[in-house]
Amino acid sequence: MGSDHYFSSSPASERNTRTIRAVLAGREVELTTAGGVFSPDHLDEGTHVLLDTVSPPPSTGNLLDLGTGWGPIAVSLALQSPDASVWAVDVNERALDLVRHNATRLGLHNVNAMLPDDVPAGLRFATIWSNPPIRVGKVELHAMLSRWLPLLDDGADAWLVVAKHLGAESLQRWLGDDLGLDVERAETSKGFRVLKARRPSA
Repeated sequence: MGSDHYFSSSPASERNTRTIRAVLAGREVELTTAGGVFSPDHLDEGTHVLLDTVSPPPSTGNLLDLGTGWGPIAVSLALQSPDASVWAVDVNERALDLVRHNATRLGLHNVNAMLPDDVPAGLRFATIWSNPPIRVGKVELHAMLSRWLPLLDDGADAWLVVAKHLGAESLQRWLGDDLGLDVERAETSKGFRVLKARRPSA
């Protein structure tokens, strides 16, 4: 695996910015993407399946897009919940720059694009939406999810989309057995599974 993957902190590849159109939260929008981020040419199928499946997000509170890329999930959250605080988290600094640019372009003032360690301590999240970077490997993936999913509010849901052939079933078991979440398969479509993981109420 090369050093310049979409989960590199500072991609070395040419930026090669481009403009694409996508329908997010029922609205056709124009967005800027670039090389060195995940799916720079179009809204990827997994994220499309996720956004078609999730329940509407809470209207207020802290909403987390984990592994934001150029920001389609964060933009969807912000469009649907303008009174909430959307946290778009990624290790890729180029991706975060794109999220900030896209949010500004669309007049979305409730998006906070940050590196993981820059997110204020003590936040709890009313929902988490993610197309997680499965290809980082199981150890890193589990470490990432173990860090963020326990920060769900009691009774709140995380929604994760995973390709069936990349370990969706084993991830579903791990979320229940190791993190103690109530997990169900919300959707199976186009080779992907959407997992809904709820933090039990205290």
